[in-house]
Amino acid sequence: MPALEIGYIGIGLMGLPMVRLLRSKGHTIAACDIVPERLAAAVEAGARAAATPAEAVQGVGIIILNLPTTEAVEAAVFGPDGVASAMKPPQVLVDFSTISVEKGKAFAAKLLERTGCGWVDAPVSGGPPASGSGTLTVMAGGRPEDIEAVRPLMAEVSQRFTPMGPSGAGLVAKMINQLIVGCTHAVLAEALTVAEKAGIDAAKLPECLSGGHADGTLLRVLYPRMAARNFAPQGYARQLLKDLEMVSSFAGGLKAPVPMTGEALNLYRLLIHLGHAELDTSAIAKLYGS
Repeated sequence: MPALEIGYIGIGLMGLPMVRLLRSKGHTIAACDIVPERLAAAVEAGARAAATPAEAVQGVGIIILNLPTTEAVEAAVFGPDGVASAMKPPQVLVDFSTISVEKGKAFAAKLLERTGCGWVDAPVSGGPPASGSGTLTVMAGGRPEDIEAVRPLMAEVSQRFTPMGPSGAGLVAKMINQLIVGCTHAVLAEALTVAEKAGIDAAKLPECLSGGHADGTLLRVLYPRMAARNFAPQGYARQLLKDLEMVSSFAGGLKAPVPMTGEALNLYRLLIHLGHAELDTSAIAKLYGS
């Protein structure tokens, strides 16, 4: 495929592996990050440095955001020297961040009104390994023409790209993803505790349960890190807490009961209160004496 020209804003746990992947495939990247060390890592991978989000827009077709919070997205787009000050059609913005559904929809409408450019909300699942191998699961919302414009990018970074509807639909799907993920983290921590207290080989559970109804990616990938007490971050606990807070707020607005999510949310609030915000999401096992 022809080389893509990309402006990439947010070179963190998810962003840096994707920048490396895209550069390895011959795509051109202008990278921007507020942390000098992260920007330096992107430059080492072959990207050119952009001093501001607006500078990252120059000469590219697609602008990617991969940022930790709704506030960070708003600042990168609409703040001083934000991308909205420089974007022009037919440029398209792709937001891989997990942000508020309502804010995401409002940002897309504001960008379109201000610049005439489209916004695709495209939150992802799979973590840094999938970001670096091009095997992410991407759920997307946006105008049909904008979805089509970013398909070549999605073919490079994802194994599954599913347009879910208009602006905000991808973020709704990600809220549901995080509801399932957050609750499952807590369940796996409890399973580990019971297995260890019962005296069986807790590390063998993924093998033992393979192919059964309890099998799944989190049992196969996250549970072994939990059992090994390997809490080096592949996804920060603080980020999952942020997401669960958004899930709870979103569901509350729909008057949809989510009692299990409420329990997982309280556990992550406690985990962060105890000072474990920068550990992996699997560190929830610490609350069970691990």
